[in-house]
Amino acid sequence: MNVAKAAGTCEDVLAEIGTAVIGDRELFETVLTAVVGQGHVLVEDVPGTGKTLTARTLATALDLEFKRIQFTPDLLPADITGTHVYDEHAGEFSFEAGPIFSNVVLADEINRAPPKTQAALLEAMGERQVSIGGETRELPEPFFVIATQNPVEQEGTFPLPEAQVDRFMVKTEMGYPDREGELELIDRRASRESRTPNVGSVVDRDSVLDLQGVPEAVAVDPAIREYLVDVCRATREDERVDVGISPRGLQRLFEASRARAVISGRDYVAPEDVHAIVHSVLDHRIVLTTEADVRGVDPRSIVEGAVNSVPVPSMG
Repeated sequence: MNVAKAAGTCEDVLAEIGTAVIGDRELFETVLTAVVGQGHVLVEDVPGTGKTLTARTLATALDLEFKRIQFTPDLLPADITGTHVYDEHAGEFSFEAGPIFSNVVLADEINRAPPKTQAALLEAMGERQVSIGGETRELPEPFFVIATQNPVEQEGTFPLPEAQVDRFMVKTEMGYPDREGELELIDRRASRESRTPNVGSVVDRDSVLDLQGVPEAVAVDPAIREYLVDVCRATREDERVDVGISPRGLQRLFEASRARAVISGRDYVAPEDVHAIVHSVLDHRIVLTTEADVRGVDPRSIVEGAVNSVPVPSMG
């Protein structure tokens, strides 16, 4: 699959999502960037903004198997990964796969589950495999997680540790629709027959795997590479920051920039590709000092300052 065909496929997927979900196209592009870049997505927002519908619609448009896991305080790691069950007729244990064995996994309200259960999911995300009963089992391809979390100030939440948040390529928010969007929402709900929008499959599994391979062929000019490195290094030099962007975060920004270029139909990364994705990739990786946290410093302003402090390379 070449870049032009990949961009057309992405446009078809975005259009299909738009028929079912009322939301900001930029959000859908951010989620699709993670899919194309073989990353995972963390969506933080209050309940009822369409997070589940977005994940389900995306899976349908990509013709991929979809599973939803509702995270609760009593959820166990085995509830995610699966377990061995004794078969009385066969007289032996057989493995019963958990919902993690799917192409698209929606981890709903991930921060309502205790840390041990969160870790079971995040290990699978990082390694793309699970170890159960001494056996290592590969997860299906493609595999990506869309995790949602309630705002951390809500009751009954277990905030994700920084090292686990770092597993997500991008973090974004659904936000509320504008007035016209909310009017369209209730217009759709006015008819019982059309309560659930019909979404079709735009591509198949093999095409998704081909699509994920396209960014590897996207050129990244040395000046852009230096720009990415300098922006990430600048976050570590801010006195309000305890932990800046890690080398893993830099790699994710590189990968996301290439994926964004594919969605834009370019076979090279331009500065606008970096700027379109930089906050979604970097903001959630910033760890503030205690003083900055108490003062209410927004990590977004740290990243914005880093971006503004580095000259934008000219693409000649």
